[in-house]
Amino acid sequence: MIVTLDWTELDSRAVDTARILAVDAVEKVGNGHPGTPVSLAPLAYLLYQKVMSIDPTDDMWLGRDRFVLSAGHASLTQYCQLYLAGADLELDDIKALRTWGSKTPGHPEYHHTKFVETTTGPLGAGVSNAVGMAMAARRERGLLDPDAPVGESVFDHYVYAIAGDGCLQEGVSAEASSLAGTQNLGNLIMFYDDNRITIEGQTPISFTEDVSARYEAYGWHVQHVDWTNGGTEYREDLDALNAAIEEAKSVTDRPSFIKLTTVIGWPLPNKQGSHSVHGSKIGGDEIAALKEKLGFAQEPFAVDQDAVDHAQRNVAERGRAARAAWDAKFAEWQSANPERNALLERVRAHKLPEDLSLPVFEEGKKSTRAASGEVLAALADQLPELWGGSADLAGSNNTTMKGEPSFLPAERQTDEWQGNPYGRTLHFGIREHAMGGIVNGIALSGLTRPYGGTFLVFSDYMRPAVRLAAIMGVPSTFVWTHDSVGVGEDGPTHQPVEHAAALRAIPGLDVVRPADANETSVAWGEILRRTQNPAGLLLSRQDLRTVARGEKYASADGVANGAYVLSEASAEARVILIATGSEVEVALDAQDQLEADGIPTRVVSMPCQEWFDDMDDEYKESVLPASVTARVSVEAGISMGWSKYVGAGGASVSLEHFGASASGAKCFEEFGFTAANVAQTAKGLLG
Repeated sequence: MIVTLDWTELDSRAVDTARILAVDAVEKVGNGHPGTPVSLAPLAYLLYQKVMSIDPTDDMWLGRDRFVLSAGHASLTQYCQLYLAGADLELDDIKALRTWGSKTPGHPEYHHTKFVETTTGPLGAGVSNAVGMAMAARRERGLLDPDAPVGESVFDHYVYAIAGDGCLQEGVSAEASSLAGTQNLGNLIMFYDDNRITIEGQTPISFTEDVSARYEAYGWHVQHVDWTNGGTEYREDLDALNAAIEEAKSVTDRPSFIKLTTVIGWPLPNKQGSHSVHGSKIGGDEIAALKEKLGFAQEPFAVDQDAVDHAQRNVAERGRAARAAWDAKFAEWQSANPERNALLERVRAHKLPEDLSLPVFEEGKKSTRAASGEVLAALADQLPELWGGSADLAGSNNTTMKGEPSFLPAERQTDEWQGNPYGRTLHFGIREHAMGGIVNGIALSGLTRPYGGTFLVFSDYMRPAVRLAAIMGVPSTFVWTHDSVGVGEDGPTHQPVEHAAALRAIPGLDVVRPADANETSVAWGEILRRTQNPAGLLLSRQDLRTVARGEKYASADGVANGAYVLSEASAEARVILIATGSEVEVALDAQDQLEADGIPTRVVSMPCQEWFDDMDDEYKESVLPASVTARVSVEAGISMGWSKYVGAGGASVSLEHFGASASGAKCFEEFGFTAANVAQTAKGLLG
């Protein structure tokens, strides 16, 4: 079907208005990235005005299409269109670009500017987020409306993304795009701004591959729209671009890749095509020449008000019509699906079931990774919105809910893994960075709770995504197992030493290292209750003692406070041992030795420093009384970060070097994670 593009002179004037706003905004603040917002204004305008379903009065409308600007440095590409769409940005917001408190920061920020779906800027990250959003849309339809034909559910929507040369050079985009092809994500359409410019200049110095061929190899549907006409003339062919979008929408079994060949900064009279317009203001003379060429007044922010009114009116009218049709369809769905609607209302309210039941483990030996797997199995029926998997380490991370099908196109099933397009077990492949970004994208979609797992040592590969999750405050959950030199024979390359401290250094990330099976169960419950930030769950490979809760040892419910008195001293404490994870049982054994020597000793389990730091001073004092200065932290990693808990009179039993290839028990013995060494360290503090 040929779709005729309704494009008027006012649309062209609105596009040029966006261009003028972009150069003036950067000029006013003195820095920014004007080139791409100028040359991509027609694409962005086409999407917001003619293609995407958006309601400019409601940025959280479930029926909206998602837009991801992976090339986040070109933030004005989106800001100018939000202004022209009447979507919560005014002209004064454009004027306030990159200034304190403005709605228009240097890179798009989720939770800061309405209609911005994800924080972008680190190149390629937005591609992984968009893949996650597309995966989430399919899972959400499977959860809430599985019987509707594809494209006809109220939960169906498209994810549109814009990436540039820089995005497609970053490895995370390759990881995510490869998985998107494997997953047949027909609801994902990505535009590649092929302008052949990066900060250092023209791309042949570093980037010469056939990107379209690469995406064809990934299994994407690939098209090319060339506005340079092979370098012979420049013509912004909106009809060709619109036709490519319509064809992409008709392809439902593959993600779509549209290579749009442009000249950065076109139609700047003198600086188009120059890398100088990528990341700096273009100068007053060039702005004046551009305004003269486009027929705009020679004054800052001289918009064509008729064009602005036309654009805002158009989006408002389209939004009202789309919303009315969707609301009617949604009401029908609600009436026909009362149980699923109750689930939708609960997850949108960020609530857990009131009768949520977490497993309780009997005394014995169990690794915390195994306990985590049992917790997930117990939660499966109670929390249909919870889903996830690992980066090719399902058996090691214990991230597979027992009996749950894989999230897979039918043709991707194997002898080991069966599933369906609406399945629950995710297979990220050996792609940790993309996994982090995809988990974030799923969380951003808003209706499900995702988790992704790998070894703790490989959290380094995905740290940028974890950091972005913390910046955005999204409830992504990262399951990191094999959390210490207890990994054993794999040796120092696989034994995390500095990782817990490095992760705790990320503001807004809850790092949770439970001591036994019951702490793991409580930790999962607390992570799921908290919806304003991400969490990392650090779990052991080796079996740990499941502490017998009751008369001697406190309930694991104290985990929710971040730290609690696990075992009280026989009298007023002279020593406090503070431990996490597998080292808690070492601390308990050290307590026995110290008590036998007449030294009253308290053991504090501190699975999450961040949660403890949020407690009030009275509670903190009850756990770590200031009067007890002989404190020893015990953690099989570097001591960084423990000084604020042990104080000037305390000490840390830590690991300030890399590990070794030997059994986990031998590593613990050789590196001093023994009850005898902990007890001796405590005695040394007492003189």
